[in-house]
Amino acid sequence: MRQPARLRLGLLIGSLATSIVLVLPSCHQAEAIRKQAIAHSTAVSFGSIDGVQLAGRVFGPEGATAGVVLAHMLPADQSSWFDFADQLGELGYRTLTFDFRGYCPGGVAGCSEGEKDTSAIWQDVAGAVGFLRTQGVRRIGLVGASMGGTASLVYASQSGSEIDAVVTLSAPDAIEGLTAGPDVLQTVDAAKLFLAGNVDGNAASTAQAFYDETLQPKRVAILTTADHGTDILDGGQGEIARNLIVGWLGQHVPVT
Repeated sequence: MRQPARLRLGLLIGSLATSIVLVLPSCHQAEAIRKQAIAHSTAVSFGSIDGVQLAGRVFGPEGATAGVVLAHMLPADQSSWFDFADQLGELGYRTLTFDFRGYCPGGVAGCSEGEKDTSAIWQDVAGAVGFLRTQGVRRIGLVGASMGGTASLVYASQSGSEIDAVVTLSAPDAIEGLTAGPDVLQTVDAAKLFLAGNVDGNAASTAQAFYDETLQPKRVAILTTADHGTDILDGGQGEIARNLIVGWLGQHVPVT
């Protein structure tokens, strides 16, 4: 029997209300996780290698000899990494998040100086690595999302960078004057893990090209997702992605 319109409307509203109630706890949980991560970190500042002052947060134990630099994507900021940074800190890594030059979200997410200049952000990654080394860190991995991954590859290709591992999430080969072409890729001797979603534009084909053009040790993992960059870590493939990254770091940037 067909239900009266008023009854159908009431059922629809009730269903929507139930859906809203079910979503709310996850939002509160995400905020609680963020606050916990912030509580486990300390605000710091340091300079890029060309002198721009950058804002960051450091996670994990003082005295750790293994560290990780997390480089954010466009148009995000360092706060997109806080949850994963806290996870790495709990595993024993001295972990640094930071805002690229010109990114100034404010509050706990900090405010870096300078103007936005994507072509120069690899120098910010260099400054972040230098800061960790002043903390006593000897083994370093770079994990970069989108443009942060490209910047990490460019820095790791520099003579004397001494990076042990690089992980990229949805990194493009070129963005706004920052380029990781064959000349860059073939000089990165760090262990490389390339992650991307299979329906995220050309991210998967770029990750495969990175794999094809680089030296061993290397691995490519194409995940079943449209998520991009750090969004992968919080999406349906998040647990898989996190485990891949943690496993790669554990193999090539051991805590002990």
